[in-house]
Amino acid sequence: MAVQHRESAERQASARDLLSPEVFASVAATVRDANSGMSVDVAERIVTEAVAFIAACAAPGGKGLRPSRIVDEGWHALILHTLVYRELCERLGRFVHHVPERPDPTRYDPGAMDRTQNAIRALGYTPDPMLWAGPLDDTIPVSANCTHGPGGEEGTCTGDPDGDGPSGPN
Repeated sequence: MAVQHRESAERQASARDLLSPEVFASVAATVRDANSGMSVDVAERIVTEAVAFIAACAAPGGKGLRPSRIVDEGWHALILHTLVYRELCERLGRFVHHVPERPDPTRYDPGAMDRTQNAIRALGYTPDPMLWAGPLDDTIPVSANCTHGPGGEEGTCTGDPDGDGPSGPN
C-alpha cells in the first residue's frame, strides 16, 4: 500500500519522517562522508530533499522529474543504502530508477526544476530553494557528478509500476 502524502493542518509535512531517525542519520552520514567538511545540517537538508524528490517521482504522474545536482547527492546516498531505498520505494508505491547522464550544462532545463518542486509541493512538502540551484551554481559543492536529462520514455527518474525493483537502466 502506498504512503499517503497529505499535509497536516497542525504541522508542515516533512519528507524526513519517511525514514526512521536512525536510518535518516545513517544516510546523512553517507552524504557527509562523500563531501568533506559538509555540516550535519546541510547533509540533513540534502537527504530530506532527496526523500521528497523520491516521493514525488513515485507519486502518480511523477515521471520525468529531475533532481538538482545537490539533491542528487542525497539520492546517491539513499541508493547506497539498498535495503532502505528499496523499502522506501515499496512504501511509496513504486521503485524509482536512477538514470544518470554525464554533466552537460547545455541540457539544463529550468522548467524541469520548477515542475519537480511543484510535484514536491503537491505532496505537502516545502522545497528548500538553496538545494535546487542550477548546474553551474556551486553554493553548496557536492561530489555528485551526474545530471539528469530527459532519459528514456519514462524520463530521468523512472518508476517501476510493479515496484519489484530494477527493470531498466540504472
